[in-house]
Amino acid sequence: MPLALLALAIGAFGIGTTEFVIAGLLPEVATEFGVSIPAAGWLITGYALSVAVGALPMTALGNRMRRKQLLLLLMAIFVAGNIVSPLAPSYGVMMAGRIVTALCHGAFFGVGAVVASDLVKPEKKASAIALMFTGLTVANVLGVPLGTFIGQDLGWRATFWVVAGLGVIGLIGIAALVPEIARPAGGNLRSELAVFRSAKVWLAVGTTVLGFGGVFASFTYIAPMMTEEAGLPESAISWLLVLFGIGMVFGNLLGGRFADRALMPTLYTSLGSLALVLVVFGFTVHWAVPAIVTLFLLGGFAFSTTPPLQLRTLASASSAPTVASAVNIGAFNLGNALAAWLGGLVIAGGYGYAATNWAGAAMAVGALILAVISGALDRRSAPALVAA
Repeated sequence: MPLALLALAIGAFGIGTTEFVIAGLLPEVATEFGVSIPAAGWLITGYALSVAVGALPMTALGNRMRRKQLLLLLMAIFVAGNIVSPLAPSYGVMMAGRIVTALCHGAFFGVGAVVASDLVKPEKKASAIALMFTGLTVANVLGVPLGTFIGQDLGWRATFWVVAGLGVIGLIGIAALVPEIARPAGGNLRSELAVFRSAKVWLAVGTTVLGFGGVFASFTYIAPMMTEEAGLPESAISWLLVLFGIGMVFGNLLGGRFADRALMPTLYTSLGSLALVLVVFGFTVHWAVPAIVTLFLLGGFAFSTTPPLQLRTLASASSAPTVASAVNIGAFNLGNALAAWLGGLVIAGGYGYAATNWAGAAMAVGALILAVISGALDRRSAPALVAA
């Protein structure tokens, strides 16, 4: 694998840390700003919505830029947003900092996934994408738990100063390691947007929204869930996030490897397994040891979906991979936002933290249905291509 993939993984590490670390700090942030836990959860929802909304416009603005220049610009925006957050005097300013940070997220992963897949042979594309996303998963093993520990010990604002520093490291890594890649010749934004006339593209994006989104119905509220339902101490949250992150690393790499061999079967298996684990988590969360085991499995099956979901979108939109890839990253975060909102409704309705897992399972089942429909369209179109 090219060394440039390491630079992309470094950028992904910083972005993944800032996205997920807030989940471990929700009680501290809520207390300081005088808001409820569900209200503090909007710092996750708002971030995810901003990624979903900003992915396409940010990619469009960079449509005339070389891909390396665009990646550097996006990392600079990331650093700026993470400087705003620790300086926030109020909940509203904190949200503004999260929104600024989120604007770079979708375009970075969208463009980065295309760059990663272009750097390797066709049969290694999913593995290359998985390697870039390893930065995101390692963020959950190292960045998020360390950030949570720092936030609980030195205050949550210190965490975001550290994350801003991670962004600077990512910026340097991209500048040093990613080669200059010219903007693809031919085509413009209008012609690239034409790819969204395809039903397969929309099915792929919809599968992403429901599939990975279902994870966040549970993960958004993982800190209060594991303390209030499983009875674990607050100090355990950091190492629980490490465990979740380790599961993510293994799931992501295995998902990439199997997706290179058989894309759609891997997608069906990962989505079905994710739904099953979420259902089980709704029951096991009431006991410490079973909850810990299920949390690890949730991390694994959650990120086993990432490479096949991203590669499926790229395969469905081969004529406009950069735009489609960015939109699909936005779809990941639109699903996260919807799931976090849905989980908040479940909690506010008095069903408890455990029930958020069942809401997530319902979303994963919906994703599996869309994936099966998409696969059926593939099978129907294949005979027509052979006949032609």
